[in-house]
Amino acid sequence: MKIDSVQYNNHKSEFLVTFGKRVLPFPYAKLRLIPTAEDPIVECFVDEDLGCEAFTYYLKSGKDDSLHLDAVLDVNRDPEFFSNLIIHKLTVETLEAIKQSGLGKRQLARQMGTSPAQLYRLLDPTNYNKSLGQLLFLLHLANKQVTFQISDHVEQKERELVVSI
Repeated sequence: MKIDSVQYNNHKSEFLVTFGKRVLPFPYAKLRLIPTAEDPIVECFVDEDLGCEAFTYYLKSGKDDSLHLDAVLDVNRDPEFFSNLIIHKLTVETLEAIKQSGLGKRQLARQMGTSPAQLYRLLDPTNYNKSLGQLLFLLHLANKQVTFQISDHVEQKERELVVSI
């Protein structure tokens, strides 16, 4: 995903980040380099050196920092971002589990009833077009168990969901 534009508002103490058809705010309070009334932001731009996936801002003092789009999505609790993050983490864990199990990829593909090419796509951490079910099945084949923890933000109650196949 690429950032189309970014605007700063020193009065509201936030950036407005535009990407695709979406505009999300990002509060100054979440920055590493926080502007002040004496040292406000004087410039910001989509940074082409960072692949247009981040923006850079300058303070009046000359100090600067950059912020990646992932931080904006994280602060705004973007559901697609969190879904992709879970899929990425499970994929990395699946790769490690397969490595530890000693199972061959062709053997895994046969057990899953799929082609080796599809298995390689499934094991690609940058590919988010896969189902959790496929990853859970692979983890099962590698003798791993997955536990989901669901917690209540307000009351700090926690429940655990163990997935066994």
